[in-house]
Amino acid sequence: MNISVSTTFLNIHPFMEKKSLVSINDLTREEIIAILDMAELYSQKPRQKVLEDTLVATLFFEPSTRPRLSFESAVNQLRGRIIGFAEASSSSVSKGESLKDTILTVSNYVDLIVMRHPIEGAARYAAEVAPVPVINAGDGANQHPTQTLLDLFSIRKTQGTLENQTICMVGDLKYGRTVHSLLMAMSLFNAKFIFIAPPELRLPDEYRKFLKDKNLSFQEYEALTEENIAEADILYMTRVQRERFSDPLEYEKVKNVYVLRNALLEHTKPNLRVLHPLPRVNEISTDVDNNPKAYYFQQARNGVYTRMAIISTILGKKPENAPEN
Repeated sequence: MNISVSTTFLNIHPFMEKKSLVSINDLTREEIIAILDMAELYSQKPRQKVLEDTLVATLFFEPSTRPRLSFESAVNQLRGRIIGFAEASSSSVSKGESLKDTILTVSNYVDLIVMRHPIEGAARYAAEVAPVPVINAGDGANQHPTQTLLDLFSIRKTQGTLENQTICMVGDLKYGRTVHSLLMAMSLFNAKFIFIAPPELRLPDEYRKFLKDKNLSFQEYEALTEENIAEADILYMTRVQRERFSDPLEYEKVKNVYVLRNALLEHTKPNLRVLHPLPRVNEISTDVDNNPKAYYFQQARNGVYTRMAIISTILGKKPENAPEN
């Protein structure tokens, strides 16, 4: 799917510069489109020298593979440099250092901080105390705005537009921060929603109220069936996250509640694409991987381009292949 890139981001760009990204709600609809346009340019020419003389800290207080490596790939491909840690046990937090002290100390060394933290609200706090911009790479069950932007890029890439899409979200809708962020972002584009979850993991009331207040259509089901996903343009599968459960028995009860198999996609819409923030466990059978409707590995690749665009925008940089203003 070819996406035309406008010069919108050139006009939006100054307003985003030096601005932290903690929640997808920190961005306007125009800023979202601008970042996606820039990501499209990076997808056409990933290796550039845009971040030369730039130092980025990745502070990951909980384990991560894709977000951390994706951010590091984004910075390295743009010739920036990375410092940081991959888990709290390898930092001074293990000695009792406060989050504030960690952030203020690291801010002396870098131009930008990328942070992942298990506690909701930690990223907002870090952004408030840090003298340099902070990008939230996930805080508890709260927000994951960079994942949302790469999801939006993937939706636009596969569907040709973000407007009027029907998004079916399956699995952990209670603790899934990617679900919460994507829901709010797609509300800017007149989306319709289908939610499939067991009662224990249904969408929290606050997000249901959010959609009602915006007069957006949504349906809720407990079963993953052909009928329930028949109208979907995007099927967004999620992992039941063991780390979010305080009760192991509750996790065991719901961990394998949904498994997407290839046969279930046979009569879905031709344009349907299956997304997943990864890692998957059992919720997508490997027999789906070769189906042309499977897009989750390409989605992960799109994360690099999108994070390039986010970092560049915040630091006031432009791609070398950007159109002249």
